Amino acid sequence: MAVSTRNAAAADARGRRRAGPGRLRRSFGAHWYAWAMVAPVLAVMLVLIGWPLARGVYLSLTDATEANIGRTIGVNVIPSTYEFVGLDNYLRILTSELFWDKLLWTVIWTVACVALHYGVGLALAVMLNRKLRFRSVYRVLLILPWAVPAFVAAFVWRYLYNSDYGVINGMLKLAGLGPVGWLDDPVTAKAAVIAVNVWIGVPFMMVALLGGLQSIPAELYEAAEVDGAGPWQRFRAITLPGLRQVSSTVILLGTIWTFNMFPIIFLVTRGGPGSETEILVTYAFREAFTGIRDYSGSAAWGVIILLMLVVLAVGYRRTLRSQGDPW
Repeated sequence: MAVSTRNAAAADARGRRRAGPGRLRRSFGAHWYAWAMVAPVLAVMLVLIGWPLARGVYLSLTDATEANIGRTIGVNVIPSTYEFVGLDNYLRILTSELFWDKLLWTVIWTVACVALHYGVGLALAVMLNRKLRFRSVYRVLLILPWAVPAFVAAFVWRYLYNSDYGVINGMLKLAGLGPVGWLDDPVTAKAAVIAVNVWIGVPFMMVALLGGLQSIPAELYEAAEVDGAGPWQRFRAITLPGLRQVSSTVILLGTIWTFNMFPIIFLVTRGGPGSETEILVTYAFREAFTGIRDYSGSAAWGVIILLMLVVLAVGYRRTLRSQGDPW
């Protein structure tokens, strides 16, 4: 009985292996035009993304630094002397207290920013979805932060937070309060960068959720109102389920973007005071481009960040699928 079961399983596996290439061949034959259309894009992505990614993974398995990497000085060509060290860089990073401190702050930063992005964006979207005087003007004003480049917004907010001549401290003085060293204290510096990122990210959430709100049939609200449902009941029973697909997409995108939000941290606080506001991606940059440049260590930090985001995206997608979402 056991032998026949193993034989059946082996035959089934062989059948699947035979069916796999067949399906691929049939798909290519039926949709060759689609493959031809996307082929140039795939080739460009392999060159622009695949090669640097493969190079980064390779460097993460070596001891490449500024001292032993190949370079050209005038007519002198110095060859690379770095060596393959396996998983030493990963072990060093994952066993260091620094990594777990940065990971904890990165998670707090991401959760706080995405929660505020979604909460404030949803509130504004619900408000702008109602009949309101000057609604178009409000929409334009609220979307303006999204149109401002991130580096410009970072420089503007850095000026606003300035301890000596910043506008925020100026307003505090007019109110009879003392100045605050916004970027000099770890707590206020973290709150400051979260506020800047929320200011930049809310318009995207607002626009996406507003589009989702306008796709919900008005008849559902009218029927619920006739049945006596209050505003909170209509919001909970109609609005939130109607926004489920949009919400799942923007939350995942917002999480990935915020997790890797380099310009806000780097340009507003430079990672300071000390390195208190540095997230994983800014620390990887510091490893590669400041002080004694540790290319292999920076590459290992980058690969770890990539793996964490892949695991997050796959887990998030499976969770949504288990709840009936078509993702």
